Amino acid sequence: MHRTKIAYGTQPSQFGHLYHVADPADRPGRMRPVVLVHGGYWTTEFGLTIESAIARQYAQRGALVWNVEYRRVGEVGGGWPASGTDVRSAVEALDGVVPDALDADLRACVDWTDVAVVGHSAGGQLAIWTVAQLGAKTSSTVITTVVAQASALDLVGAGRVARPSVEGLMGAPYAEAPERYRQASPIEQDPFDAHVVAIHGTLDTAIPVDVSRHYVDTVSARGQSAELIVVPDEGHDAFVDPRSVCNRQTLRVLGI
Repeated sequence: MHRTKIAYGTQPSQFGHLYHVADPADRPGRMRPVVLVHGGYWTTEFGLTIESAIARQYAQRGALVWNVEYRRVGEVGGGWPASGTDVRSAVEALDGVVPDALDADLRACVDWTDVAVVGHSAGGQLAIWTVAQLGAKTSSTVITTVVAQASALDLVGAGRVARPSVEGLMGAPYAEAPERYRQASPIEQDPFDAHVVAIHGTLDTAIPVDVSRHYVDTVSARGQSAELIVVPDEGHDAFVDPRSVCNRQTLRVLGI
């Protein structure tokens, strides 16, 4: 397994880890690029290493994995909108520093027209917002799939009940900044040309499965391609366990 740390900006948290199989003999003829956006309440209590085991597994299965960090609440510049714009910049790095880090033969194996963006929990909010802002493409890639794993998909609803993590991200209570909440909320984004798959465990107590169900129902009615996969008997953190059913469902969606 080969891992490279790549900066996509000048700030300490503007970097990612790029994973791929090390032996050219193990490379598939086609490698799907997968961007991972970690969760953790948008705070510095959690970082991209919580996705390291998942990133390695995906790469071992033939994907080119870009596991990204971003500025979070608790560090200079963290919070909204910088956390979102950092993830957007990290995805746009697929146009430059990411392919530049690959040798020519490996770069030729990557299908840049079939990018997937996977976000867990807070990372799912960032993933959907980013893809919506980009219109599901960068200058040289096409994003075809977004996987929202037990994600924060309705920031307006969370703000109205004063969820502390969401207020921390937004920097103000909902009553003081309703438009900021709306602009950042996945459920409020215009439809985009990628398929969204919301995956959620029934035992999730951090974000109830009804959040994903409401998101899919609402955005589908507006024309967004979206579906919901409900996984019985697993909770919020199952997605960072390579052995979980939630992760196996993600692998199935990604086709790796």
